[in-house]
Amino acid sequence: MTALVTLFGGAGFLGRYVAQELLKAGARVRLAERDPKRAFFIKPLGGLGQTQFAAADITRAESVARVVQGSDAVINLVGILKGDFEAVHIGGARNVAEAARDAGVDALVHVSAIGADADAESRYARSKGQGEAAVRAVFPQATVLRPSIIFGPDDHFVNRFAQMARMPVLPVIRGGVKLQPVFVADVARAVAAAALHPARFAGRTFELGGPETLSMADLNAWIAKAAGRDPAILSIPDGAARLMARLGGWAPGAPITWDQWLMLQKDNVAAGGAEGFEAFGIKPAPLEAVAPGWLVQYRRHGRFAKQPA
Repeated sequence: MTALVTLFGGAGFLGRYVAQELLKAGARVRLAERDPKRAFFIKPLGGLGQTQFAAADITRAESVARVVQGSDAVINLVGILKGDFEAVHIGGARNVAEAARDAGVDALVHVSAIGADADAESRYARSKGQGEAAVRAVFPQATVLRPSIIFGPDDHFVNRFAQMARMPVLPVIRGGVKLQPVFVADVARAVAAAALHPARFAGRTFELGGPETLSMADLNAWIAKAAGRDPAILSIPDGAARLMARLGGWAPGAPITWDQWLMLQKDNVAAGGAEGFEAFGIKPAPLEAVAPGWLVQYRRHGRFAKQPA
């Protein structure tokens, strides 16, 4: 396969896995970044001449249009957890979709998130939902993928809790909220498949959740055990957590922002009846099958520590 795929956000956590899947399939990958040097580490993953680097900012339409020229497929992975959600998740997504349409590409893959809702109270979820609508309005045959919380060796979710589990007491906010963590490599396989096989996936929306649904409290307890730690789990009352979230808008080091608090008011799980991994023939890996391989770094004696029973 010699398809040329322009990948926005390829230097990020999910992006490096998507790039690897595309390169394994034989595609040529153009990595579009505001600073292309951030993606140079991907070059050894492909063959000679299989990767190309381009400067682009999805909030600048002219730069996006320039880098998608000649592409067979375009993938937009760019997302933020704080900052100007509207500029990135809505305006940026629209810029990518318009450039893909104008360049006549065969496939556009837009990565959103479970919980995306144009009417949501959370700015993150609302901008994700409005971004999906902007993409569909411009490029109706786009494939929209909504992953749940993504975990992997370099994530900022499981690793954060593993670091916190080193403390004698592990505070947990919204311990009852349900999550469906999904392995980064499984999401990457779905993204690559959607880009390389548009006839099978175009125009559809998929919700990508892992094989297990866990409460926030249970997830933290499992991570602590896998990391060889035994902290006391302290459930933070909603009133106190809400106050911390209010302070999080301006207090440096606050554990949670107000927008994150709003997001935690709803479970982060795939909607009943939604299409998911089964459409791609992918059986997602459970957390316990892959996470212990890197959580060992948080054990008191690293890889030489006694493994949990």
